[in-house]
Amino acid sequence: MGELRGVAATALGVARIRAAESARADRLFDDPYAAAFAAAAPSPAADARAADAEVPAAHREAFYRGMFRHIVLRTRFFDDYLTAAAGEHTIRQVVVPAAGLDTRAYRLPWPDGVRLYEVDLPEVLAFKERVLAEQGARPRCARTAVAADLRTDWPTALRAAGFAPDEPTAWLVEGLLVYLSAAEAARLLTTIGERSAPGSRLALPGSRDFRDSPMMAGGRALPSMRAVSALWQGGLDEPADDWLGRHGWRPRTYARETVAASYGRALGEGAGEAGGDGADGRAAFVVAVRGDRGTPAP
Repeated sequence: MGELRGVAATALGVARIRAAESARADRLFDDPYAAAFAAAAPSPAADARAADAEVPAAHREAFYRGMFRHIVLRTRFFDDYLTAAAGEHTIRQVVVPAAGLDTRAYRLPWPDGVRLYEVDLPEVLAFKERVLAEQGARPRCARTAVAADLRTDWPTALRAAGFAPDEPTAWLVEGLLVYLSAAEAARLLTTIGERSAPGSRLALPGSRDFRDSPMMAGGRALPSMRAVSALWQGGLDEPADDWLGRHGWRPRTYARETVAASYGRALGEGAGEAGGDGADGRAAFVVAVRGDRGTPAP
């Protein structure tokens, strides 16, 4: 099995965080497959981790603590979003572009009739399928893997796999936009909007001023993170809720501090400052409903 590289490799780091959270007694979610993904691929190079010692401990700890908390909160929030979309909103079509090593098809309690499409690069899906097969994993909904590059005509591949653009869809764009330029992010979201029937939903992180956030500055300073931080482009050049509001969506923003408190996970004192958890105080999650005036707010 070939090694995951570039943006694809970042999914392994997220899987390691999900595995660590799943091992906690007070875990916010349980991903029984995350540890298997982490074990199936090499760990970060020891020399790069050793070089991190050159960075002040407060900055190292702020970055790793902030990143861990962000991924954990993001995972649980989007778990709840999808559960609500399929449950109380009765949406039966779910699409996850750049799904990476996401295992929600296998671990969430899906109602009957849900069809979930995971779109990602062929090598990512091949790695994922191998590990899940070794674990004897079985999806809890009708899962379809769509091998496609989001820089190409991926909607055609999605449609060929059975996607119905005239049905409401729950879209999840979880950890992707930060690796896209502003123009690429806008193009992706425009493509999604063009294929979203009224009543469709879209969820994504809505962090503002990503490029200047203390947590990301800390990541760029760490040798072990340089390969990843070099890929960061920042995504939309304006708040996601503003962009969505102008393009046929009705967005609702959930402040990360409020989300954390609702799950009993305080972000920590000094958030947004060196020595705190490095969080951007304006960080948020966004859920939007596609342009049907008769559809209630999320």
